Amino acid sequence: QVQLVESGGGLVQAGGSLRLSCAASGSIFSIHAMGWYRQGPGQQRELVAAITSGGSTNYADSVKGRFTISRDNAQGTVYLQMNSLKPEDTAVYYCNAQVETAHPTGVTLHDYWGQGTQVTVSS
Repeated sequence: QVQLVESGGGLVQAGGSLRLSCAASGSIFSIHAMGWYRQGPGQQRELVAAITSGGSTNYADSVKGRFTISRDNAQGTVYLQMNSLKPEDTAVYYCNAQVETAHPTGVTLHDYWGQGTQVTVSS
C-alpha cells in the first residue's frame, strides 16, 4: 500500500505565505508525476500545479507567478510554496502522485491521493 501524508495548511491573511508538504510512503517502486489539486466550497477539484520526475512543471493560470511546486525524489516528497495568497485560494488542497508498485507478476501504476489539508485565506 502507498500513503500520501500532507502537512502545512492553515489560516493566513491575504498577502501571506504557506508551504504545503506531501510525503509518499509504502511499497513504492517509483514515483512519476506528483501534483497538488484543490477544491473550494461548492466547486470541483482543480489542478493547481504538477511536476514530473524530471522536474518539468505546469501551473493553473490563477496561481502562476505566486505558487511554486518542487519535489525531492530521494524522499518521495512534493512541496507547494504559496505566496501572495488571496481569499480565492481558500480550499482543501490535495496531494496526488502517480506511483508504480512492484508485485510478483510485475509493476503496476496507480493514482494515489492524500487526505487533504485546509488552506484558509482571510481578507
